[in-house]
Amino acid sequence: MTVKELIAKFEYAANNPNALLDEYLKEGKKVIGCFPVYTPREIVHAGGMIPMGTWGGNTSIERAKEYFPAFYAAIILRLMDLGLEGKLDKMSGMIIPGLSDGLKGLSQNWKRAIKQVPALYIGYGQNRKIEAGITYNEKQYIKLREQLEEIAGCKIEDAKVEEAIVLYNKHRKAMQEFSSLVASHLNTITPSLRARVMTSAFLFDKAEHLAILEELNKELRAIPEEKFAGKKIVTTGILANSPGMLEILDEYKLGIVDDNVNHESGQFDYLVDEGTGNPVRALSKWISDIEGSTLLYDPEKLRGQIIIDKVKKHQADGVIYLMTKFSDSDEFDYPIIRKELENAGIMHILVEVDQQMTNFEQAKTALQTFADMI
Repeated sequence: MTVKELIAKFEYAANNPNALLDEYLKEGKKVIGCFPVYTPREIVHAGGMIPMGTWGGNTSIERAKEYFPAFYAAIILRLMDLGLEGKLDKMSGMIIPGLSDGLKGLSQNWKRAIKQVPALYIGYGQNRKIEAGITYNEKQYIKLREQLEEIAGCKIEDAKVEEAIVLYNKHRKAMQEFSSLVASHLNTITPSLRARVMTSAFLFDKAEHLAILEELNKELRAIPEEKFAGKKIVTTGILANSPGMLEILDEYKLGIVDDNVNHESGQFDYLVDEGTGNPVRALSKWISDIEGSTLLYDPEKLRGQIIIDKVKKHQADGVIYLMTKFSDSDEFDYPIIRKELENAGIMHILVEVDQQMTNFEQAKTALQTFADMI
């Protein structure tokens, strides 16, 4: 298959998650919704179920306003809306990680208002790196496994979790290779197409996504490195899948050579330890290993240096900071990262993103100016 044909498979999934959900249900599989960043999807997979990422949606917010103040992040409000509208009723549960005050509020309102889709809450410990923190989060995962066993109707054995870790690590390595290949094929893989591959990874059965991805990587390896007439950028933020925003990057030839985005490299930058004899604890340790995430406690504030290293690695022209509106953690990080980028002499621009955005003219003007400056 050609690159275009393979990308089309990812694009279909990214644009039609409900159709994919129905396909898995027809196969007799149960589907567990995952507010996807830092949920132990391997445990869901080990139970013979499909962990399907839920990132809200790029539409208006209606009923969730009855449960949350207006200054909540749209991604949380839209997910609540989907639940209230009954659009997630086919799922057998919803995993909600307590990574922020907003997500903690979502878990409580979900339990009260959307009882037909059980909330499976993970109460992450803040001090994730110390031994006690790893043990605490392991206990959270053990509790989650017990809840998933009730839904699956079977025991989730350690051996099955270990098999899932091996599969997911293989997928993470393939995604790392894809990201690297994109950096040398910016004409073939535009920001919009890159995002379709990233988004679809949260929706497909992992083995299915891996098979298509490996074929795509093979095709990209066969294409000589491309000369790119535009500007090379590194993106950072929580979410980078707004079609309107991505089309602007496409238009002004702002090619993404790497990212520090939870929705993108956040799912594959770090591998889970294999063969430890305690796969659930290995998943907990994985959380402790992750650096540079705005959603995980980071007293050393390494995110800025990680972004700088990615810029230098790819000789990027600048950084686009995609600020999720009303995200406290992202807003707290920005002043620190801005200062570090300025000290490193790296051009950057802050662009506020919101899943309710319908008018991108202001962002378009700002990004056009940025493209001309770098």
